[in-house]
Amino acid sequence: MIKQVKINNFIISNNLPITLIAGPCQLENRDHAIFIAEKIKKICKKLKINFIYKTSFDKANRTSHLSKRGLGLDKSLKIFDEIRNTLKIPILTDIHTSEHCEVIKSSVDIIQIPAFLCRQTDLLQSAARTNLVINIKKGQFLAPWDVPNILRKVETLNQNILLTERGVSFGYNTLISDMRSISIMKKSNYPVIFDATHSVQQPSGKGDQSGGQREFIYDLSKAAVSIGIAGLFLEVHDDPDNAPSDGPNMLKLSDLENFLIKIQKIDNLVKSEKL
Repeated sequence: MIKQVKINNFIISNNLPITLIAGPCQLENRDHAIFIAEKIKKICKKLKINFIYKTSFDKANRTSHLSKRGLGLDKSLKIFDEIRNTLKIPILTDIHTSEHCEVIKSSVDIIQIPAFLCRQTDLLQSAARTNLVINIKKGQFLAPWDVPNILRKVETLNQNILLTERGVSFGYNTLISDMRSISIMKKSNYPVIFDATHSVQQPSGKGDQSGGQREFIYDLSKAAVSIGIAGLFLEVHDDPDNAPSDGPNMLKLSDLENFLIKIQKIDNLVKSEKL
């Protein structure tokens, strides 16, 4: 039976219209966060797409220790609260330690387990005990048929689970998207999300920072949506070329509306025809 996960007043499922998870890689400041959230909300409202705002309070796995990591937990919680309460947008953010779970659980709607940490049992179970929705990113090193081992660590405590595909390591500094992974993870019946922007990332591709191939975001998104997925994950920025992290693989905010119009047509076709 296909599982459904409820977020606020809408439902995420592999057989329902696609949900958008989007926002900048890291939380830079309050005004920028509000600006991006408002712009994406306006676009999604126009297109009737359910929207979850994504950003990170701490990019703890940056290539270099000199790279900017984000605004930090304490300052970010206030901004999360403002976006949730004023703009009425659900929030997703990633955690890195079990201690984060209790601190953030009243300020976010979805706790994300980073791909590098997807097998950390204590982290997974601490997140599950918050009773929030848990988005688990499949590690770049992990085969899709190994995902049930992760699920068994979580689902006895919490079945509000999303699974995200974000590419798999292929040699050095390169990721590829194996679309079989989506079909395999869908066998769990949990909602599957495709992270289109991290799938075009080139880890450490610039030596002391990651590179990326933004030009392939749309093609990979089309392929993933054609399989029938619950949601699309996009890191979006108004000026990605000057963003503090993940700029080369973020989608330009100015391109988002036309991008979603095209993607929505594919999603509607696939789900209406039940291909």
